[in-house]
Amino acid sequence: MCRWAAYFGSDLYLEDIITSPCHSLIAQSHHATEAKTATNGDGFGVAWYGTREEPGLYRDLLPAWSDQNLRSLARQINSRLFLAHVRASTGGETSRANCHPFVFQRWSFMHNGQIGSFDRLRRPLESLLPDALYSHKSGSTDSELFFLLMLHFGLDDDPLRALTRTVETIYEAAESAKVPPFIRLTAAFSDGHSLFAVRYASDTYAPTLYTAKMASSTGICVVSEPLDGVAENWMAVPRNSFVTINKPNHICIEPFMDEQSVVKPAATLAVVAG
Repeated sequence: MCRWAAYFGSDLYLEDIITSPCHSLIAQSHHATEAKTATNGDGFGVAWYGTREEPGLYRDLLPAWSDQNLRSLARQINSRLFLAHVRASTGGETSRANCHPFVFQRWSFMHNGQIGSFDRLRRPLESLLPDALYSHKSGSTDSELFFLLMLHFGLDDDPLRALTRTVETIYEAAESAKVPPFIRLTAAFSDGHSLFAVRYASDTYAPTLYTAKMASSTGICVVSEPLDGVAENWMAVPRNSFVTINKPNHICIEPFMDEQSVVKPAATLAVVAG
């Protein structure tokens, strides 16, 4: 599974999250401790916001630990809001187009998790996209399609509703295809003004997610794993939660999807066993 980190607050150098901490995102790219696999070497990416509405974007298919350009950029770029990601592929080739974050106009998005039976669901889900969004699709991952569906379902107007509708639509597609509905999801996304995140799973095994106030700035970090390797220094986000950060040092965590929306354990076990 992938590892990622996002930040919102006063200006911070990217290196303070990506390279400098003892359990930085680069450290997690070759030695993650709370993921299925320790290595996340199938590419990386970072999206950051500056004075323009659209985020900057740098992605490559090299492992993050071997890219000296990333280290140099992280040392020079400071930003009030950025998303960074190291990839461990669960589907889709290792290519730049499949590396996170994904960007569309002012929005950026990154994801850790998977959609069960995605090969069966891809075509019906893609058919829901209008031409403008479908033509923007350049990769083959469930993550990018999830992002485009959120845009289709009104991400600009209501991020929580767009996210909810996307998950509901995946369940509906699974029911129509007669496959067990299965989603594991942690994601972060931003419009350049607020940072949103979600931790959710259709079973009890939601990928890990933590938040903490940064000691070196007025800001909040949201991560897959603690950057110092000490979970006690971080607040674990509860399973099935939606996170909103819209001003420095202020975080709102609310429930995401009620228990009636979670699939029956038997259906989930069928996916895991398969």
